[in-house]
Amino acid sequence: MNVFQCFILALKSLATSKIRALLTMLGIIIGVAAVIIIMSMGNGLTNELSDTFDSLGTNTITVSVSGRGSSRSISPDDMYEMAQENSDSIKVITPTVSVMGSARIGSEGYSSRITGVGEDYLTLKALEMDEGRFLNYIDMAENKHTCVVGAYFNGMDAFDGEALGSYIKINGYNFMIVGVLKNQSDEWEDDGSADNMILVPYSTAAKLLSRTSQISSYTVLARSEDTITAAKNAVENALYKAFEDENAYTVTSMAEQLDSITDMMDVMVTALALIAGISLLVAGIGIMNIMLVSVAERTREIGIRKALGAKPRHIKLQFVIEAGTTSTIGGVMGIILGVILAQVLGNYINLECVPTVGTIAVSFGVSAMIGIIFGFLPANKAAKLNPIDALRND
Repeated sequence: MNVFQCFILALKSLATSKIRALLTMLGIIIGVAAVIIIMSMGNGLTNELSDTFDSLGTNTITVSVSGRGSSRSISPDDMYEMAQENSDSIKVITPTVSVMGSARIGSEGYSSRITGVGEDYLTLKALEMDEGRFLNYIDMAENKHTCVVGAYFNGMDAFDGEALGSYIKINGYNFMIVGVLKNQSDEWEDDGSADNMILVPYSTAAKLLSRTSQISSYTVLARSEDTITAAKNAVENALYKAFEDENAYTVTSMAEQLDSITDMMDVMVTALALIAGISLLVAGIGIMNIMLVSVAERTREIGIRKALGAKPRHIKLQFVIEAGTTSTIGGVMGIILGVILAQVLGNYINLECVPTVGTIAVSFGVSAMIGIIFGFLPANKAAKLNPIDALRND
């Protein structure tokens, strides 16, 4: 008896007891579907994360200076000089100052993201101007009360599409709008979108708007992914030369952050997939149990086949293939169910959950192997039956 004949017999056996076969497959179906869904959502989250970091710029390096009580310091001019000296690896650098406070237009208050930046921030973030100009060196040098706003402000009733040249009051100081950025989001009219930002000169932000006059944050843009390491080393060398203490600053590249988060995501998804895979182990035990029952029910059939010349390996092959067929069909059904549910859940949470070919192939292979492994014991028992005793069985 060849493999194909065993496969046909297995299908006939499953067809004669459809309900029992379906219940036997249920564990495999649920386990494989769960693994597919978890891996698909993990892939979707990883892709979403990568897209987010790409939009922020994987060539970006963030610098945080704490000083840790040291009397030493480093100024924006020192950082700009360092960037010039390492222009082969560093494209631009800008100080960044987060402003605590709110913006007011007339008597109305608005919740906006207010940040002090340098003149190269436009290049660093790949932003485009819609109207007016961006902040320039003179704005920084003279601590001018000027600002550039996001596209959201042009839609405000207070400006009626004429934000350029108008004034916004930030922490009690009037700032003139000298430029309006092009919209960055499809939902730019939402006051919580990325376009609801106010950019002011970092020098003005440090002196008037923030709680400290010291610049403690910088953003560096490397020329390419190949020069990230060189740019990071240049920044670290300059900071160590200034502070002589590695604990006085932190330098992190977006690429490193992405790798770190992706690694954590991979570990978490793998752990969840393994937990879901426990159901496959339970399903395998269920298949073994059903196959043992099947051997007991078909003892006389086994005896007749042995009496007609079937060898133990033929009997063993038949039952192993039957168990493997059961788990494989369950695996295919689980894959189909998992792909459908992954798409449904992805649409519900607005996440592109796409199972990879590798995930589907592994799920299929594991489901087939479970049937073969757990079907071996019942098959071995069937192969060792004495034909005379089997024929006497009622």
